[in-house]
Amino acid sequence: MPELIAWVLLVAIAAYACAGGTDYGAGFWDLMAGGAERGKRPRRLIDHAMAPVWEVNNVWLIFVLVVMWTGFPTVFQAVFSAMWLPLALAAVGLVLRGAGFALRKPSRRLAQRRVYGAMFAISSLLTPFFLGAVLGGIASGRVAVGTTASADAWANETSVLTGLLAIAATAFLGAVFLCSDAGRFGAHDLADYFRLRALLAFAAVVVLALIALPVTHDDARYVWDGLTEGAGLLLVVLAGVCGVATLLLLLRRSHGWSRYASVASVALVVGAWGFAQRPYLLPTTLTVTQAAGADHTLRWLVIVTVVAIVLVGPALVLLYRLDTMGELEELTDAETMAAGTPGDNL
Repeated sequence: MPELIAWVLLVAIAAYACAGGTDYGAGFWDLMAGGAERGKRPRRLIDHAMAPVWEVNNVWLIFVLVVMWTGFPTVFQAVFSAMWLPLALAAVGLVLRGAGFALRKPSRRLAQRRVYGAMFAISSLLTPFFLGAVLGGIASGRVAVGTTASADAWANETSVLTGLLAIAATAFLGAVFLCSDAGRFGAHDLADYFRLRALLAFAAVVVLALIALPVTHDDARYVWDGLTEGAGLLLVVLAGVCGVATLLLLLRRSHGWSRYASVASVALVVGAWGFAQRPYLLPTTLTVTQAAGADHTLRWLVIVTVVAIVLVGPALVLLYRLDTMGELEELTDAETMAAGTPGDNL
């Protein structure tokens, strides 16, 4: 039972890395779009593409937290005790990011739009960095039961590189998805614009991964061994193949398939990390079995997970499907004005 819950947790983390990561990547390119006039069209595309799904993507993060504190309360306590500062900064970033995105569009004054846009874009950069830094601290064995909070837990070489890799990976995902959105809306010049940025982001991922190789070897040896043999190595190779396939599909302007390939590459990397840590949740001090909650709690957690899959799963699949097909279009100002306001006909 504990192993099953651990795999559910890993799948939820992979889902958030892909779904939420795409949104963070869009925010990164919003930050890099330039001044108000130069970045007007890319930012308009980002707003239009994110609007239908950005709130839904955070459901995966909530699910991760629920499974973690219910199924593995010891791990939850250890991680949040040792890493409270980066996690708090990530949480602040999530709040400011959502507020900035929601308030930027209805703002009429340019100064207000700039402030809210800066909140959204900078938070989209900092939040994945801090979340990645937390994962790096865990992978390098700096978190154990009883570990007190310290800068070394998350400001070490492995954590910093993992945070930068998280930013680069989200930028890659965001650019790939925006290529497809631009093509769907007929903005073929923006498709070329984001295609170039997807290629640059992938190059950044490769460079950072190469830099991380010797660091991981020395600083996170247990995870390194897991990534260089067995199932972990296989998933890393498959992730690389999917990444290269994404580039080839982008060059051929096959934007629909490039989305699937990019998501697969990121999900496989998360899976490789999970295989590399087996059987530990906190390498090399706390195994999955040792960290698991009470048996009856785990049984109820499995039941709740099944219910959630049955009730929420189809709705999420339908939402993502309709979004990729371009069926979830926002109402224009003209349409909302034409609809009138409640009480107009009284």
